[in-house]
Amino acid sequence: MIDTHCHIDFEEYDKDRNEIITRAKDKLDAVIVSGIGYESNKGVLELSNEYKNFIYPSFGYHPVSSQKCSEEELKLTHSHLIENLDDIVAIGEVGMDYYYVKDKALREKQKEIFLTFIDIANEYEKPLLMHVRDCEKKALNIVEEYDNIPYVVFHCYSGSKKTAKRIMNHDNYFMSFSTMLCYSEPHQELIRNISLDNILTETDSPYLAMTKEERNEPVNVVNAVKKIAEIQNKDVETVDRVTTDNARKVFEI
Repeated sequence: MIDTHCHIDFEEYDKDRNEIITRAKDKLDAVIVSGIGYESNKGVLELSNEYKNFIYPSFGYHPVSSQKCSEEELKLTHSHLIENLDDIVAIGEVGMDYYYVKDKALREKQKEIFLTFIDIANEYEKPLLMHVRDCEKKALNIVEEYDNIPYVVFHCYSGSKKTAKRIMNHDNYFMSFSTMLCYSEPHQELIRNISLDNILTETDSPYLAMTKEERNEPVNVVNAVKKIAEIQNKDVETVDRVTTDNARKVFEI
């Protein structure tokens, strides 16, 4: 099993990060830690160097943060990303967030910044890991215009069934599902209709734990895999094998 999206570089893990990673190593094949900005990207790279062949880094800029970033910082983030292209498995998380951001001008800035990262993914042919909450259809319309992005991942997918069907028309597009599956009825309904061939698993740790009081961690991706198996009436081993193979293909790990 692979947790394809988490943030164990965050300060929430400063006191017990080694224990968290040890628990993950006991159950999982790999963990992908996603950067959310220039400083975060540097930290993610350091963590992956410390835990080689288990933790893999992706570099991005979270959309809610990106709307406030200066042109200078954006250029710095771009250059740092390009300098480390050989060491990262994807560009992301990047995208747009219409759930938290309602202002039209800020949404437009998010889109402009998102496009700069899409251009890099397209030019250098790197997988694109997208945070596109409440704007999945709009993001799909955008990325479909690009021909050289090898793989596109809709991180923590919560869009419509109709958009999901369009995503499944692309054999190189994937929807990632988290531990939210264990308690979110809308996500459970979604997963009933999505082919395993288009599914990745994640936790988005430290977020999306089973309760609001808990801190999530990568090993809990096991719960997402079990829930997918239960809902799709498949055995856990099959879901594990297919989703793991999907992740290995997308991120070349």
